[in-house]
Amino acid sequence: MNGLARASVRFRPASFVGTFVALLFASAVITACGSMLQTGITAHVKPVRYAATPVVVAADPSARITTGHGDDADSDAASLPDQPRVDTALADRIARAPGVSAAVPDTAFPVQSKTLPPLTGRDWSAHAIDASTVVRGRAPGTGEVALSAATARAAHVGVGDTLTLTTPTGATTYKVSGLTDTETSTGAGAKDGTRASATTSATAGASAYFADPVADRLSGHPGRTDAIAVLPAKGVSTDELARQVEAAVKGAPGDPAKVRTGDGRGLAEHPELAEGKEMLTAIGASFGGIATATAVFVVMGTVALAIGQRGREIALLRAVGATPRQIRRTVATEAMLVAPIAGAAGILPGVALARWWVRQLVHRDAVPAGVTLSTGWIPMVSAVGAGLLAALAAGYLAARRPSKARPSQALGEAAVERRRPGVIRTVLGAAAVAGGCVLAAVAAHTTGEDAANVALGIVFCFMVGVAFLGPVVAWAAAALLGLPLRAGGAASQLAAANSRANARRLASAITPIVLVTAFCGTLLCMQGSLKHEAAHQIKDGVVADQVLGSSGAGVPADTAQRAAKVPGVDGAVGVLRTGALYRASGSLNSASLLGVSGDPGKLPDVLQLGVKTGSLSALTGDGRTVAVDSLLAGTAKVKVGDRIPLWLGDGTQVRPTVVATYERGLGIGQLLMPRAAVADHARTAYDTQVLVHDAPGADRTAVARDLSRLGVAGLTVTDRAGYRQQADKELELNAWANSVMAAVLGGFAAVAAANTLVMTVLDRRREVALLRLAGTTRRQVLGMVRLEALLVAAAGLLIGGAIAWITLVPIARGLTGASPYIPPGTALGLAGAATVIGLLSTALPARALLRANPAAAGAARE
Repeated sequence: MNGLARASVRFRPASFVGTFVALLFASAVITACGSMLQTGITAHVKPVRYAATPVVVAADPSARITTGHGDDADSDAASLPDQPRVDTALADRIARAPGVSAAVPDTAFPVQSKTLPPLTGRDWSAHAIDASTVVRGRAPGTGEVALSAATARAAHVGVGDTLTLTTPTGATTYKVSGLTDTETSTGAGAKDGTRASATTSATAGASAYFADPVADRLSGHPGRTDAIAVLPAKGVSTDELARQVEAAVKGAPGDPAKVRTGDGRGLAEHPELAEGKEMLTAIGASFGGIATATAVFVVMGTVALAIGQRGREIALLRAVGATPRQIRRTVATEAMLVAPIAGAAGILPGVALARWWVRQLVHRDAVPAGVTLSTGWIPMVSAVGAGLLAALAAGYLAARRPSKARPSQALGEAAVERRRPGVIRTVLGAAAVAGGCVLAAVAAHTTGEDAANVALGIVFCFMVGVAFLGPVVAWAAAALLGLPLRAGGAASQLAAANSRANARRLASAITPIVLVTAFCGTLLCMQGSLKHEAAHQIKDGVVADQVLGSSGAGVPADTAQRAAKVPGVDGAVGVLRTGALYRASGSLNSASLLGVSGDPGKLPDVLQLGVKTGSLSALTGDGRTVAVDSLLAGTAKVKVGDRIPLWLGDGTQVRPTVVATYERGLGIGQLLMPRAAVADHARTAYDTQVLVHDAPGADRTAVARDLSRLGVAGLTVTDRAGYRQQADKELELNAWANSVMAAVLGGFAAVAAANTLVMTVLDRRREVALLRLAGTTRRQVLGMVRLEALLVAAAGLLIGGAIAWITLVPIARGLTGASPYIPPGTALGLAGAATVIGLLSTALPARALLRANPAAAGAARE
């Protein structure tokens, strides 16, 4: 059996090369997703700022809930959207613990200047953490700032000079009290639309030290600090210090803080690591599960096709006395020869893909810069093992029927293609289609993320159904799409006849095209629908005449009040964009939250939210009220008058009363609260934007010119399109993530489609030889193959498009409240890609077959 298996690999290279390619790419996809999952579980960041601080006390960067009781209890956690903080007073409690030399609050916030790069504002006490000392002058007092010597030189100022700095509370002139000798590269600040630690960010510059009470006020979250650095007394070990600090923190009032040592200090520096790990785990687990199932599915289809193409060989073996067990052993041996080698060859490309993926996430600030890919033997062994098991299972199932045929009937059965799928395939295919319909119905009756979560499940169910019912689907497609071909010339009629007579072969070619269209169409069109509806809502909802933004960390809190006093301005509303978590169906979900300043009754002058129930005038500044997007209200199952449990950006739990629901939350914001209730819990107290309503008859150009002279560092003045740019930034990461997932799945499916088409064409040497001997010209054969490829592409696009549409309708309505939007570029791209794949994958091998002359082709037939 081993010799026969080796001979089969040697003398039928086309089938085994196709199997090898499918296994290689499957191994690469599984390795990449497994490595992403492992990285999400084990990811950590080395401490930089706290490298010399053995113990750090910081808040938990995740919110947690528990449902059920006793043995039925279940928990769920989600990363907080902003910087979590602890009470500053906790530092005094920790400082009194035995073995503690000092407990230093570390507060950081972005500082902007017209003449300097971004700075990081800090409390003077924190200078002990980075070991900076005053080399000239003295520590800062009220109205003063201490700068590094390099920063002072860049600003052309010295001790005693003044410098205008913009902080979250506004622009103020400070006197330089002293110069320090340490230049730090860590601090607050982040690119617009991204979340970053208020303690550490790659975009921050040198530190600007303020007096402790001043820094506490300027930070925008008085009484709260980002972390507390704990220094030991002489002779106290890190373990002993940690135990003493744990005891001090355990009995403290308020939310419990976390005591971190070792690499855990990196999480205190980068609380966004929790969100990054969540994203890595989601990619590796959720998407990885679908990708792995798809890879196994493609491998099984390719192996089954390769075994099916050898039906005559298996029948001949049966005719000369080979037993079913011997044939199955031969197939298993072939899999053992090819699968491990192909799987091992796919490991390095998979690791390279995962490494690129992590680098891109770091570049987009979705993952901290210190995170690197974690590779190990588990993803690699899983990839090789999954491919091997899939090849063995597919080979066994494909060889099961021909190996059990009677020797006297084997050659006869192999000569004619079976038209009907087996009973088991029919039952499984019908069950998969029924499951897809059930999931689509469930999605149609849910809203928000609950609807989106079942999207890939719907696609996969229908894909499995198409795979099992492939011959029936292919025969129906050939019968329908082949009608116009029958009225054509010789090539068209040959293509139509071949398509009907070889439905199984056609099904093997159609299925990968369906896979490309369904998966890529669903992912890309779902994101396109979100962006399209968000843009539509912004166009209708944002009615401000001027939009003030910032090229830096944000707009100071007093900008809206100052803008309202500009001649020609009727009103100005500050908008602080942050995030929140809400509870729905026993899990925590994220939502965008807007904190708006001023009188809520005047909000319609700049934002037309499309209020459905209640009134925005009922919003109060004490944080006890909230307005909710109607789709989110449906997901959370709340209405006007109900209380909705929320976790604000820093993890503070509130239960405000819903006073209004509105329609345009996707583009503008899903939750709306007064700014006073939100600012203390946001990453920074800067406003994201200020929306300005001009007075009737005012000169818009003159108003914009006067607004630009407000003296705010980095201030930009645009029209309502500026609001859309900010919203687009928030959707950018999701759009990129979906595009990458579509590229990975679509690229793998495209390779599988091309691989399958090449295998099917190369297996037609007898058919092509017979056509050539019968007098069919080279041009007619190529025309036949080309038309068959177009038929395959058209059938795959139509079936895959139908699956994508069935999936998208409930999902789009759940997420946007509107029908799906199909971007023309996406539709044309998928159609063009499927057509090009079909034509190239059939034309090239067909030309190779036609290089033989009729006599040689006739010999090859034998």
